[in-house]
Amino acid sequence: MKLSAFFKSVIDADSMPVVICDTNHTIIYMNPSAVERYSKRGGASLVGHSILACHNEESNSIIKMVVSWFGENSENNRVFTFHNEKENKDVYMIALRDDNGKLIGYYEKHECRNNETSPRYNMD
Repeated sequence: MKLSAFFKSVIDADSMPVVICDTNHTIIYMNPSAVERYSKRGGASLVGHSILACHNEESNSIIKMVVSWFGENSENNRVFTFHNEKENKDVYMIALRDDNGKLIGYYEKHECRNNETSPRYNMD
């Protein structure tokens, strides 16, 4: 099995939305949670289109600024963008790099702050 299948499986299993973009801001992949979350904006049909079309001018400026910062140094890989009070989660932009450290894209990472409510190791 190709290693890429394992990486896709990790992204697809994430319960939080993951939208992966290349350095030209083109959406190259959305996991099932992202497709569902952004269904009113087009869901899976957003793949192949610019993420910038989904944001206002101020947000686009910030996205471009962060991606530029990612490109300045291979250690610039994670930026906190905001806390969503309603969903009690923090949101970050994360750099994606090739084996040589070259910036190849980015994604938005959502980290939920709510405590898990299901019992441990519940397989029902």
